[in-house]
Amino acid sequence: MKSLFDEDGNAEMVQRLEALVADAKPGWGKLTCTKMLAHCRQGLRVASGELQLKRALIGRLLGGFAKKKYITGDAPFPRNSPTDPKFLVDDTDGFEEERTKLVEALKGFRDRSRLTKGAHPFFGKLDENDWDRLMAKHLDHHLRQFGV
Repeated sequence: MKSLFDEDGNAEMVQRLEALVADAKPGWGKLTCTKMLAHCRQGLRVASGELQLKRALIGRLLGGFAKKKYITGDAPFPRNSPTDPKFLVDDTDGFEEERTKLVEALKGFRDRSRLTKGAHPFFGKLDENDWDRLMAKHLDHHLRQFGV
C-alpha cells in the first residue's frame, strides 16, 4: 500500500475520494457514503490529535494483537468489522462538504509533525509508519466498500 505521506500516494487516495458519488451503495455495512466520509475523517482527527479519545479496555486487551495483524501485517480490514461508536457520525454536513473536509484532512496528514504523540484508542502506541499504514488501510477499506 502506498504511503499517504508520499505526494503520489496521497494524491491517488484523493482521486479515489473524488470518484465517489453521493448515492453510492455500500458493498457491505450500514454506512451511507456521506456518513462514511465523516467516519473516515474521525480517524484522521485522532491521528492529528484533534480528537482525543481514551483507550478502551478492549483495546488494552486486544489492541496489540490486532495491531500486528492489521497494521504491521498485510491483512486488509475485514468486512463488517465492529466500529467504536465514537467513530460514527450521525450529524453530517452533506456529501460534498464531508468529502471536502476529508480531502483537506488527508492532504494535511502529509505533515508528519502534526501526528499525535498519544495512543490510538484501540491499537495503543503507534509510530508514524503505523499511523500511515492504519490511515491508508482504513481509507482503502471504506473506498472499496463503496466501489472506488
